This record gives sequence, C-alpha cells and structure tokens, in this order.
Amino acid sequence: MKNIFKVLFLSIIMVTITSCDNEDSVQLTLAPEGGGVITEPTQGATIVLNPSESQTNPALTVNWTAANYGTPTEITYVVEIALSGTNFENPFIAASTTNRYVTWNVGELNNLAISAGLTPFLEGSLDIRITSTVGTTNSFLQTSEPVAIFVTGFTTDLPKIAVPGNHQGWDPASAPLLAASGFGQTDYEGYVWLDGEFKFLAPNETGGFFWGNTDWGDDGTSSGILIDEDGEANANASTTGYYFVKADTDALTYSISAVNWGIIGAATPTGWDSDTDLVYDAATRTLSVDIDLVPGGWKFRGNNEWAAFEYGSFDADGYLTPGGDYTFDGPAGNYHVVLDLSNPREYTFTLTAN
Repeated sequence: MKNIFKVLFLSIIMVTITSCDNEDSVQLTLAPEGGGVITEPTQGATIVLNPSESQTNPALTVNWTAANYGTPTEITYVVEIALSGTNFENPFIAASTTNRYVTWNVGELNNLAISAGLTPFLEGSLDIRITSTVGTTNSFLQTSEPVAIFVTGFTTDLPKIAVPGNHQGWDPASAPLLAASGFGQTDYEGYVWLDGEFKFLAPNETGGFFWGNTDWGDDGTSSGILIDEDGEANANASTTGYYFVKADTDALTYSISAVNWGIIGAATPTGWDSDTDLVYDAATRTLSVDIDLVPGGWKFRGNNEWAAFEYGSFDADGYLTPGGDYTFDGPAGNYHVVLDLSNPREYTFTLTAN
C-alpha cells in the first residue's frame, strides 16, 4: 500500500514538473512576429464634431487586427494619437485595452483632439497608431502603421482679451479680461476697475497674454475708436472707478461706462425706494456689503437707476442675468453679500450669514 502511495506521489511531482517545463517552453517561444493593422477608420477619414450635439453620441470607433507573438497570449494594446507630421515625438495616450477596438463619444474625441493640439473649429490632421505588448513588464513592443484622420474640434470657452493698464501695473499676465459672446465673435465685454490709461490685448496662439501680441489703443480722437497700429494712443478713464467695458475688435470700437453697484428690494432696509451701496475690493476684484435682510424680493442695481444695469435672475448655467428679482427666504439677520463680476459673462454672488 505504501508503495502505491509513493508511486502516486512521484507521478504527481512528474506531472507538475512537466507542466512547469511546458509553461517555460511556451514563454520562450513568444516573439514579435507582426503588429496589428488598423482597419477602421480608413486613411483620410473626416470627422466634424458639433458642440450642440449630445456629447455622449458615438463619434469614432478604432478597430485593429491582432498582433502576432507566435503563440496565443493576452496582449495589451495602447492607442496613441499625435499631430500629423510629428512622427509621434510626443504621442497622446488615448486608450489602453486588451480588446481590439475602442469607441469614443463626441465629448471624449473632442477632448482628445484638443489635448493632442488641434485648434478649435479648424480642421486638423491626427495620426493614430496601435502599440502592443505582452506580460506585466510590457515586453515585445510592436507598433502598427499609423492612419491619418481629419478632425474639426470645438471649445465651449468664450474668447477673451485682456485689459492691462495703469490700474494693475501694465502687467498682461494679471490683467482683467473681457469675453466675447461666443467662439468667432468679437463683441468683448466685462467689468474692470480703471485708473487712468489702458489698452486691449489679444492672446497668442497658446492663449497667453504678453506684450508683442496684437493690441489695440485709442485712435486719438476721443470718440471710442480702436486702432492696432504702432504708436496708437492709450485709451483713458479720466475718473478712477468701476467700469463696464465693451470692445469690438472687428468693428474697432470701444466704450466704458462707470457703474456704482448696490442692492435694492423689499428684503433690504430701504425697500424698493433706494439702494444699499456695494464696496469694491481691489484684492479680490469683487464688490461686497454687510446688510440686514428680511424675507422678500431683491436685486442688484447699478447707478441707482432701472434697466441700464441690473441682475435679478439666473441663466441656464447658473450665472447672473438681467430681469426678474431674487428672493431672500432665510431668517432675518445681518448678511455678507459678495457680487463677483470678475469673470466676464459668468457673474455670480454669494450670501452668507454673519
């Protein structure tokens, strides 16, 4: 009986050793014998991404054939994207998978395109390639032939120009900004504390604000006409204060309107009869006041007059917009109210109990 158990034990050991030897043999036969081939998209495919379309709609699927390592094994595939003509010097890693396909929706592909370096709303060319490796150490790298596609991406960021000047030491990098109503538009506006002379400055191709970029000044006629030629005069705010600034870099016009902001309404101490003024803080570029409030309607109003400057409602994105009245429904008491107009066309406020 003991001999039977000895034979059985030795048999198990031999099977285990043989299995290990076979496994080692399989590992030793792994060798790169051919990378995958991209079958979709085809060379020269064109994709135009639409910001008004549902961002979860599928936009692009990349399919490829299996890489060959001489024996069946799990393969890790990495999808790389690069600007065409750069030879993948700085590839953008778009996906890593053990499948042989990847699908991106509109939002995802747009983010990839812009991150890879394409300019929004301009058609650009991207190269796609697949790299393959095996094992936990990513061994036996193989690379597919690239496929070039043409993509038109987009951005939802509003175009901006800077307003450097005497009010902030003529430093473009820290200058307050104006925003246009949409991409491709030139109707810039925003709120700026001005103190004497200033100019308007465009960003460079990377979005940075530096002297040497295109800038605009006054044509010298004091009529609100912009000019971007060398030697133009600086625009000028003769009285230091908080201004609503508009500039159209296509029509070459600009205007500044002084605005003194306050709070008015049934919720405030003086009701709808008069405003409680807000005070500007240069450090935070915000306006604020401590005020006693009771339940009721209220709004922000400029220059103690109706219609020209007022905010009493929110737009679809939660930013302040003209019209309507806000409602205070908290307990009566003293509150700190902050009106933030420093982000052009994206105005907000906070209301905090003291």
